[in-house]
Amino acid sequence: MEKELWKGNEAIAEAAIRAGCDCFFGYPITPQSEVPEYMSLHMPEHGKVFVQSESEVAAINMVYGAAGAGMRAMTSSSSPGVSLKQEGITYIAGAELPCVIVNCMRGGPGLGTIQPAQGDYFQATRGGGNGDYRTVVLAPSNVQEAVDFVQEAFDIADQYRNPVVVLADGLIGQMMEPIVWHEVPKRKLPPKDWATTGKHGRDHTNVVNSLYIDPAECDDHNHHLDAKYAEITKNEVRFEERDCDDAELVFTAYGTPARIAITAIEQLREEGYKVGLFRPITLWPFPEKPLHELAAAGHVKQFLDVEMSSSGQMIDDIRLAVEGQKPISFLGHAGGVMPTVEEMVEAAKKALKEAK
Repeated sequence: MEKELWKGNEAIAEAAIRAGCDCFFGYPITPQSEVPEYMSLHMPEHGKVFVQSESEVAAINMVYGAAGAGMRAMTSSSSPGVSLKQEGITYIAGAELPCVIVNCMRGGPGLGTIQPAQGDYFQATRGGGNGDYRTVVLAPSNVQEAVDFVQEAFDIADQYRNPVVVLADGLIGQMMEPIVWHEVPKRKLPPKDWATTGKHGRDHTNVVNSLYIDPAECDDHNHHLDAKYAEITKNEVRFEERDCDDAELVFTAYGTPARIAITAIEQLREEGYKVGLFRPITLWPFPEKPLHELAAAGHVKQFLDVEMSSSGQMIDDIRLAVEGQKPISFLGHAGGVMPTVEEMVEAAKKALKEAK
């Protein structure tokens, strides 16, 4: 297969089209504006719907309507724009509707900066809206993964009737890399017999809703959702381990910092240090069990969590998985500043020295 050079955001948009996206609703915001720009040009060529909404709030509610009618619906935005979508996302999750949401993260809080960051981890994995709900969260570390994950995200969403978030820091959206367009494995999906497409062939009317006035009924619905989230956790956990078989120190990182960590590991290994990388790919469901098992390994002395976040967000999940078995250090920057190879090397050497 031939490689093609693509910009991240444009590749994400093309991947959605190839995955059968029927409707895109979005609003421009840096650093993801190339996604709606590309969609505006190419969705109509495929007989699909593109709408630049009047706001992010409008966009997510358009996704709600299209998804409720059984369409493959998608939106994209960046950090403060995704914040505005949170009410709609919890409605969509509560109504059990499939959709894909792409967030090319930028620095915050507030308007922050247009530079890449990872400060939306809590928002994506804990849910920024109300209630007990979850979204599947896929975290690519390069453009190829972004392309593959976006295509698969539509199937995951349809399989579980749940929103799927593709969480990429802004650098991945803005960089250009060679990729291969290959067939992403398709899933056997259930029919969308719940969709509001008219009553033909049914003796009842389909209703899409997240309102349950009766507390017992709402309780039952939440338990039903919990069972679905347990099934997702059973089936969809993904992670990568690199050089962990003998590692005394293990970096934990996702997205761009995980790429930087690979170079730091190569340099440290050349100097005789035994270091490795544990990279969560699904931020939810988080790969808690494999990380716990790695922490239990006798050769591991220390973890070093690296994030584009000032005080760390994923580190909470690292701590929960490690359960105090080994010490955890942290290296982070926010506001668009990325950790460097040199910083990682220095922090790893310091952590290993303290662990002796």
